[in-house]
Amino acid sequence: MTKFDPVWRSLERQVADGRMPGLVAGIRHRGEIEYFAIGSLAFDTDEPVRPDTRFRIASLSKPVGAAVVLSMVADGVLGLDDPVARWLPEFAEPRVLVSPAAPLDQTVPADRPITVRHLLTMTFGMGASSAEYPVTKALRALGNGMPLGFSGDEFMAQLAAIPLAYQPGTQWMYHMGFDVLSVLIGRVAGTPVHAVLKERITDPLGLRSTSFQADGATLPTAYLPTLEVPEEYDQGFAEPPQFESFSGGLVSTAEDYLTFLGALADDQVIPRELREQMTSDQLTPEQRAGSDLAGPELSWGFGVAVNTAVTHPWTAVGRYGWSGASGTSGCTDPSRDLTGVVFTQRITTGTNEEFAYFWGPLAEVVGND
Repeated sequence: MTKFDPVWRSLERQVADGRMPGLVAGIRHRGEIEYFAIGSLAFDTDEPVRPDTRFRIASLSKPVGAAVVLSMVADGVLGLDDPVARWLPEFAEPRVLVSPAAPLDQTVPADRPITVRHLLTMTFGMGASSAEYPVTKALRALGNGMPLGFSGDEFMAQLAAIPLAYQPGTQWMYHMGFDVLSVLIGRVAGTPVHAVLKERITDPLGLRSTSFQADGATLPTAYLPTLEVPEEYDQGFAEPPQFESFSGGLVSTAEDYLTFLGALADDQVIPRELREQMTSDQLTPEQRAGSDLAGPELSWGFGVAVNTAVTHPWTAVGRYGWSGASGTSGCTDPSRDLTGVVFTQRITTGTNEEFAYFWGPLAEVVGND
């Protein structure tokens, strides 16, 4: 018996109810660390999941990518307000639609350069959207997700041919800023993105299982809520990707990711000043307006969502982290000295997946500690 048993019993029920064949979770509370794993890699196998089982972590890749960039900022390799055209000449003279719904040939020049900060805050002018506009249809053709079927350079060439939906710095739009950041990282460093990740994050922190491919490991089968298997996504991480992107391209373990979040919170990854910027609200109300992933109660730092109000018993102002569409979630709550991760293989299909079965019991446990 441990104090986290109510959390583990809640996770057991998810597997017993058939929502997913297995899952892994990790908690760090006031320096105390505990892991829990239950179930199997797939519904049709008895091979168990373990704390060191590798999962596709989808958008939990974004905080890692942000940390890579900010480590480069800390070293003076680039600056937050540097125009990215120095390394991404495709963005030397960006065009902007006269309105987000306009035809692709109705554009004006951008009124300011796209900067590193714009990419980190996902305000560079384009991103994922459910709107049926010409620009959003064009962006969907580039993937709007992982894995992408072309190289980073090919991605940039095609992306630069599409006008921005908004002037740089004026509107938050999810996701695509980290695809562009990933190309930027490789070009600034002059080495493949996986080498930069290894040098700046995984080797220093001893993360042996975090990379852009499965490295021979059998990953847990990915399931839609209908329990169907999306074959292309499920099989997409077996080989080295053509495009190594921090938008959603990493695989990792609960052990590695809890270590990463803990080291980030302890200022062992980037200097405190940059970590504080990364994990605090970096958006204006105007930039957040109109988004279903940002608003008065939830904003964004650099690659992490930040709670700006208490919306559930497990949230707190200043709590930061994010979730991945592959069924992963990881957050740090400084007010509770608490970090948690939960890795499942149940793909989320909307913005209402709160992982309440993990965060709710956890908040009750630490609230009584």
